[in-house]
Amino acid sequence: MNYFFIGIAGTGMSAIAQYLKLAGNNVSGSDRQFIEGQFNSTQEALSQEGILCYPQNGMGINEDTDIVVVSTAIEDTVPEVLTARQLGKKILKRSELLASIAMDKRTIAVGGTSGKSTTTAMLFDILDYAGLKPSIIGGAGLTRLINQGKIGNAAFGEGEWLIVEADESDGSIVQYHPEIGLLLNVDKDHQEIESLMELFSIFKTNSSNFIVNLSHPLSASLSASSNFDFSYTDVLNNKIQATGFTQTGETISFYIDDVLFSMNLIGKHNMENALAAIAVAASIGITFAVSSSALKNYKGIYRRHQVYGTKGGVTLIDDFAHNPVKCAKSIEACQPISDKLIAWFQPHGYGPTKFLRHDFIDELSKAIRPKDEIWMSEIYYAGGTAVKDISADDLIEDLKSKGINAFFVPNREKLLDAIRPHFTSSTTLLLMGARDPSLGDFAKEIWSQL
Repeated sequence: MNYFFIGIAGTGMSAIAQYLKLAGNNVSGSDRQFIEGQFNSTQEALSQEGILCYPQNGMGINEDTDIVVVSTAIEDTVPEVLTARQLGKKILKRSELLASIAMDKRTIAVGGTSGKSTTTAMLFDILDYAGLKPSIIGGAGLTRLINQGKIGNAAFGEGEWLIVEADESDGSIVQYHPEIGLLLNVDKDHQEIESLMELFSIFKTNSSNFIVNLSHPLSASLSASSNFDFSYTDVLNNKIQATGFTQTGETISFYIDDVLFSMNLIGKHNMENALAAIAVAASIGITFAVSSSALKNYKGIYRRHQVYGTKGGVTLIDDFAHNPVKCAKSIEACQPISDKLIAWFQPHGYGPTKFLRHDFIDELSKAIRPKDEIWMSEIYYAGGTAVKDISADDLIEDLKSKGINAFFVPNREKLLDAIRPHFTSSTTLLLMGARDPSLGDFAKEIWSQL
């Protein structure tokens, strides 16, 4: 089969493209980020996998193309869409294709508003360590795969299990009919709670087996009473429960029954993610001891509390946190590392920022200690017809009114110079943001100049 992906550099698109190529199909694609004469790391990695990459000019689609794949971000006016229609080619949405792929394997679909990418990666590592040769279509690159020169968000295994992220942000989660559905949590993000609960209820109905986090009230309300539901708080009759959580520097540890788990990660939320992966693994017969051994070697994923190191007493950490709860948990996870935390956040999208404004203020003001600081740069604008009726400075002013040490630096290129006088001999600098593909490079620039 010959597939063509429009917007192939996107995380979700590149993952499926790689998976299909590894499964033996012919795959090509285009992206507006692919500009002739300019190096693009995603384009390079895809090309090394044998995937042909084109600029987004309509030239990549021809009579031999069988299926054209688009995401919700692709407009009808994109040249490739026009060419595909002129040639009468079948056009599939990314979510439709992923749902179809999931029907061909024993699929574990990971859902929830936070932690999907991390849990998916942890579960892949556990199944891989257990010798089950799983496949993965994830939302972020696994560090151990990135170190092999890959994008790292997809792998095709000979085994029968496929692990995928089930995305609620575009409603596509309702298209999956997995053997195992996993619900991590439910928090306001992209949509109101009522809409999210409706989506996750359908996800539950569509899953042959459904496992939930009982520590989170909203996810717990959707429990199917599985023996593999899990918790890190006291829940009556819970079968899988984590206890004894500790964080020492950049290492966390906890117990399930009498089995010790130790991981080179930070934050209680990562224990929660690991607990979810362990519970699902247990449901298919993998012992706690095997999961413990597998997770000792977990290397993390791209831009999820990615620790760059320490220079002059300043530890730099880059994270994908972008909604109120994620940002608060990210901050709390970093606080034990140094005496002082300085967090920087670049909100994305004017609509989402306005929608979540009061939630950001509530969550951030609860998480930030008196000695900590929060800095923001202007909202990331990806183009389109968005109404620019809010600024990141509005959030900063809201936080200041609550007594928080909050600062606005409109241009992030001036962040380091502005922030240097605020460093102490023991400071963690946490960078947070999503959607902007240049954020990873921004973190590298900060590290090189620190």
